[in-house]
Amino acid sequence: MPSITVKSIPDELYERIKQSAAEHRRSINKEVIICLERTLLARRVNPATFLARADALREQSNLPPLTDDILRKAKAEGRP
Repeated sequence: MPSITVKSIPDELYERIKQSAAEHRRSINKEVIICLERTLLARRVNPATFLARADALREQSNLPPLTDDILRKAKAEGRP
């Protein structure tokens, strides 16, 4: 299996990788591989499929359609 060496990793990034590895009970090497897999092998989302799924979920939960007016009111009220 191929291997790589990564040089000049910023201290803050290394500490975050090290902390994440410890939290997941993995080696630093395995944590880096998993991070790379998640980033580089992630499935591309088709926007039309995503929106169709969101519409289906909205229908199932009986929510009204999200309109510009609703968004403006939420922003005015300071809702996230």
